[in-house]
Amino acid sequence: MSEILCEWLNEEVKLSRSVVPGSFSEEFSTGYLLGELLHKYGLQDDFNQFSHSRVANAKLNNFSRLEPTLHLLGVQFNENVAQDIMTGQHGAATKLLYELYIALEKKRKAKLTGVAMEAMRPAATAKLKSIESVLYQERLKTLMPRQADLQLQQISDHFEIKSKAVEDKIARIHIAEQQKVQKLQEEQRAQDIEKHRIGRRRQNEIMARIQAAIIQIPKPRPSHTIKAIEAKKLLKKKREAEDTYKNIKKFEKSLAGNASAVHSQVTGSNIKESLQTQKLQETTQEITAQTATELLGIYSDDDYIRKIQKRLEEDMFAREQREKRRRKMLMAQLIAHEAEEEAYREEQLICRLMRQSQQERRIAVQLMHVRHEKEVLRQNRIFREKQYEERRLKEFQEALDREAALAKQEKIDYEEQIIKERECHEKIAIERAQARYKKHYSICWEVMNQIIDLSTKVGEYRLLTNNRIPLKLMLDWKEFFFNGKPMYEQASIQPLPNEPNPEQLVELNKMNLLDEKDYGEYKRMTGEWCPTEENSENKPPLNNNVLGHVLHRLMEIFYPPKPKSSPPLFPPFPIKGCILGKLFSGKTTCAKFIEKVCNIQVLSVDTLVQEAIQAFLKNEMKSEHNVIPQEAESSGEKHAVQKNLSKSPPKVLNKLQTETPTDGTKGNCPVKKDPSGQEFISDSSQDGLSKLSVRAQLGAASQKLLKKGKSIPDELLIDILLEAINQTPPEKGWIVDGFPMTINQAKLFEKAYTGIDPETKDANSGKLSLVTDPRAPNKPPVTSPAFDVSVLLDISDTAVLKRLANLKSNKLKSSQTEQENNNKNSDAEILEEKIDLARDQVLHRISSFLDTWPKLEKWFSVHQSTLVKVNAETEESLVCETVKEIIMEEIAKKQNRKGSAQEISPGKKLLPVTRQDLLPPIPVAPPPIDPGSDEWIYVDEPLPKEIPDFLVPYWEMVEHAYMNTIKTILRCLRDEQHSVIYYLADIRKKFQDYLKHPDLKQEFVSQWQSDYNSVADDLREDEETKAELHQRVTDLRDLLWDICGNRREEAEQERTDIMNDGWLPDHRGIAMNHFFSLMQVEVDRFQDTKRLLHDYYRAMEGKIPTDDIQDFTRIPLLDIFDVEQKEDQNKSRRIPLVSWKLPSPEINITKSKSKGTLQKSAKDENSENGVATSGKDENLITDMWQTAITAVSNMVTAEIQSKEMEEEKEHQQLELKEDLKSSQTLSGKAAGKDAKDTKKLSPKSATKKKGPPSTASVVEVSPAPITPEELKKRELTLKIKQEYFSALKHEEVATKSRLELIKEKALAFVEDLTMKAEEAYKDMEKWLGSRFVAEMSSVEKLIEVARHHIESSSKIQYEITLEETDFFISSDVKVIPDPVLSQHVPHIETSGSGTLTISQLTTLHKQFLQVAPKVLCFLGI
Repeated sequence: MSEILCEWLNEEVKLSRSVVPGSFSEEFSTGYLLGELLHKYGLQDDFNQFSHSRVANAKLNNFSRLEPTLHLLGVQFNENVAQDIMTGQHGAATKLLYELYIALEKKRKAKLTGVAMEAMRPAATAKLKSIESVLYQERLKTLMPRQADLQLQQISDHFEIKSKAVEDKIARIHIAEQQKVQKLQEEQRAQDIEKHRIGRRRQNEIMARIQAAIIQIPKPRPSHTIKAIEAKKLLKKKREAEDTYKNIKKFEKSLAGNASAVHSQVTGSNIKESLQTQKLQETTQEITAQTATELLGIYSDDDYIRKIQKRLEEDMFAREQREKRRRKMLMAQLIAHEAEEEAYREEQLICRLMRQSQQERRIAVQLMHVRHEKEVLRQNRIFREKQYEERRLKEFQEALDREAALAKQEKIDYEEQIIKERECHEKIAIERAQARYKKHYSICWEVMNQIIDLSTKVGEYRLLTNNRIPLKLMLDWKEFFFNGKPMYEQASIQPLPNEPNPEQLVELNKMNLLDEKDYGEYKRMTGEWCPTEENSENKPPLNNNVLGHVLHRLMEIFYPPKPKSSPPLFPPFPIKGCILGKLFSGKTTCAKFIEKVCNIQVLSVDTLVQEAIQAFLKNEMKSEHNVIPQEAESSGEKHAVQKNLSKSPPKVLNKLQTETPTDGTKGNCPVKKDPSGQEFISDSSQDGLSKLSVRAQLGAASQKLLKKGKSIPDELLIDILLEAINQTPPEKGWIVDGFPMTINQAKLFEKAYTGIDPETKDANSGKLSLVTDPRAPNKPPVTSPAFDVSVLLDISDTAVLKRLANLKSNKLKSSQTEQENNNKNSDAEILEEKIDLARDQVLHRISSFLDTWPKLEKWFSVHQSTLVKVNAETEESLVCETVKEIIMEEIAKKQNRKGSAQEISPGKKLLPVTRQDLLPPIPVAPPPIDPGSDEWIYVDEPLPKEIPDFLVPYWEMVEHAYMNTIKTILRCLRDEQHSVIYYLADIRKKFQDYLKHPDLKQEFVSQWQSDYNSVADDLREDEETKAELHQRVTDLRDLLWDICGNRREEAEQERTDIMNDGWLPDHRGIAMNHFFSLMQVEVDRFQDTKRLLHDYYRAMEGKIPTDDIQDFTRIPLLDIFDVEQKEDQNKSRRIPLVSWKLPSPEINITKSKSKGTLQKSAKDENSENGVATSGKDENLITDMWQTAITAVSNMVTAEIQSKEMEEEKEHQQLELKEDLKSSQTLSGKAAGKDAKDTKKLSPKSATKKKGPPSTASVVEVSPAPITPEELKKRELTLKIKQEYFSALKHEEVATKSRLELIKEKALAFVEDLTMKAEEAYKDMEKWLGSRFVAEMSSVEKLIEVARHHIESSSKIQYEITLEETDFFISSDVKVIPDPVLSQHVPHIETSGSGTLTISQLTTLHKQFLQVAPKVLCFLGI
């Protein structure tokens, strides 16, 4: 075939390039020759746009233009064929050329042009082909990579080859070993696959043999066809023949004895009848013989018996033939004799008749004629009946054939529909798989991009920080990586816009993420803010329980919680469950089996809705539906449930009862007649609707929605289901069939059954962030879920479609049997309707189940832990038994839990009385209870309404300001860290660039070389000339040394300028101000907390809250810029400033001859300034910390003193009141004076003894009795005081610990900043010294070369180059000093805090290959 195609292409078509049989795949891979071939036949008009190039874009262009023309010719061509041809697959181009050859030869014979072929094609087909062409181009683009991608791949491959060349020998050996292991694994895998394939093939062969050997042909069902009717008739004839044969035998026996008598007595008419009888007997004998042989052949099975039977039949047949011949001869003689006698008698009769009259002769003729007519009529009637019977049989057979054809066509149509549904389902499954793959691919792509960004970010900061990346930065990048945020800045947010774009929103989210992370670490004192090991005593402060209780109480008063509705009352059922699954998974079958076997009520939502609607149509009243059965009358719980249900209808009915029907039928209520004949409308008003039962009311709501064409809401369905559960006997239990179907239904049912909403949260739980109330319940009490068990009948989509097909075939069979049995027509119609409905909705319901099941699975397995999966693709009985075992096991578990609870409860009540209980108790003084502990009883006196209204917004404002200020300060500290890194990297780079500035050394060297070479050759041997030249070399060396010294002095001056530019002190001051602001925030929080507690407890004592006379404490900040301001401005400042900068030293440095003096003086000054500045910074931080600590302590002391002074004043007032009372009661003045004197002495003792002892002393001294109310009031005041001071002390300790941590971190930050700056300055000094040493060594090498040429008396032929620190001769030879050999230390790579080593990266790459190999292969990794 290849030779024929080559001859056709080269000789007939005459392509521009000759082809040979072996070059088809290469020559036609570009598509250019295919376009030329079609252009030769006048089909490719756009051939001028084809390209010779072999690049991917040219191939895509050529094959995109070929596709419409090839489809016009009817050639099978798609993107896969194009890909095979473009990639040079063997045989693809040859097959396409063969199809083209056939199609073009047909076109040539038909003499059609391309325009004619296009015009002959229908419009719909052309439009479809155009759409397919567009899809073909898109698919082809996705299949074939672009040229840019190929070039990029080549570049990346080239880069990878170069990078691999750098790897050491150990890596190559490791990779080779991995390849060997992988090759062995692949060979082992190939062998396993081959073994598996051979085993499967043998198994298939065995199964094929078994199936071929065991073929059961089903017995055909009896059908009323013509063949069956004929078989019945033949059997009937055979039976008649057997009877006739027996009668003939009897007749033959009697014929031998009576033959003579019969011969004498036979008349003319009898002779005819006997002849007819003989003929009938002969035919009957023949039929009987045949029937006997046939019957004998039918009922015999064995071969041996058949042979014997055949021999007997042959013998009997021979005997019968002999007997027939003998009898025939006798009968012929008898007939001849009788014929002669008949003729004789006829002659005698004719003679007699001739003698009669003419009238008798006429009568005889008429009689003969009438007899003949009767015979003709009889024969006609028989023939007509035979024709009628044949016509009926023919019509019946046609009807049967027509029914069979219709049934066959219906079966074919149904099979085609099933195939279409399967294809549609496969398409949906493929789309779902593609969606999952795209999602997985996008996730992997994002992860890879983030890994690459993280790696590049780490590399950049390694260069910036000299391989010392701060741990804080690594943790921030880790946070970005885990939250899927980009590492690099997407847009600038410094001037925050009013309407930020998406990139700015991303940056804002990143900033908020880091703010929350830093704030969480600061609040919990973890991570960066964790105390060091040296200060391990400074642990994070515990929660202030008293403050938490106070705030929780204020929040409950200000934000009163919503009243919780009482949960519904349901009896304790033995089992509560649901059976879930796809369509045709067997839910209803299992439910019916469980209902029959386990005596459990099965509830189907569809059936319950229909029953509710029927109850409404039947006007079911409350008394009819809510009657308690006699068995359940003794159960009080059942009675309570029924009573509760009758009193409180579901909430969904409220809306229904408020609406009035708008139809003319008055709410579609049926019209009834009373016995008197008067009509009345039963439920035409709200009163009538309220008289209906709950189920009837729910049915009315459902019917109203269904009539409007709306679906029943989930709330109404759940109310119907709860109503059915209420009517279920408590001893049975219940299982719901196919409910819930969505997560919303599951949550609503959980809320309706248990009374707990799983989505609701405490409104006040998230409003307190700084403190918590330990006694407030964090979580609601744990209750049992609504379902004890949830069974999922797991089945694949293919099995669902197979069951649907089997159900359809069963329906067809049942419909045929129903035609015979007319009693079951209604069931067949219902089954047919269900099958048709399921067939129409099966794909939709499968897809909806797949969409909703993941959330339901999470709900039942994670939240409720009740899900049990059962494989529903096994046999029906096995599935039912498995579900039954699960149900019975759950019932047993529930009974065991109840039994254990009943056993434990009596044990708690009845405790044995021991001897120790009978002994009298020993009085032991209880230890004092600390305020805020679990045993402490908080003071919850009533508060005025104004106090919560003021304190709650005040505390919310305090928390908000505290959080925002700390986040802002921490953000500023992060920015400060970034600015330090960038500044130090920048000054390092600038100083290195400064050291590489060009100088004038090369000009002097070139001038010296030209002068040296200009000396005459005869003078070079002269000693004086050599001395002169040596002197010139010495001068050149001194000059070059001076240049190097000047450059060193300039570099040292540059380093000194960098060190004295004031950046380090300024940024130390900025950082210290940030930490001082943190201290201020903590002090402000303490002051606000003290103010809130002060007002709260004064309000409980019934006193008016006082204004705080003391102003808020302000920690001063450092005046970094040191700008002189006016006094009024200083007075108007809210935050005081402290002058901080040292007076800048006057640097007037002159050049000195000794080059070491300048460096030493600069070092001394900088070190002295650094030590002084760092010491001053530490003193400032310590002073500010001491100021904050002192302010907090002073506030606590002042509060305690003010409280004691206030108590002293109250005590004096109380003494005056008691003095007045005692003076009135006493009769004598002396007694009154003594009482006054004793009371005057009590304040002095009270002032000496602070707190509770003062009250006790008053009680002891005062003789007047104290009322219980006053005693209770004093105890309350004492308890309030203890609680208030405990909360204040706890807050003081927490504030001091946080201030201590801030001081510690401030000192560490300033020390780290100073250390990094000094390290940078030391690096500059190191670079400067090494540079100077390198330049001096290059000058020495130059001088050495020059002196060598002087001594050898030769010219310097090559150009001498002194470039920076290098010395070259003719730019080819670099002269360097001999290196000092040092011992080689092997490099051991260690992983830093956040840096991955090569081995760790290799392990990460292997893990990615295992998790997502396709994505990594696509990325080219």
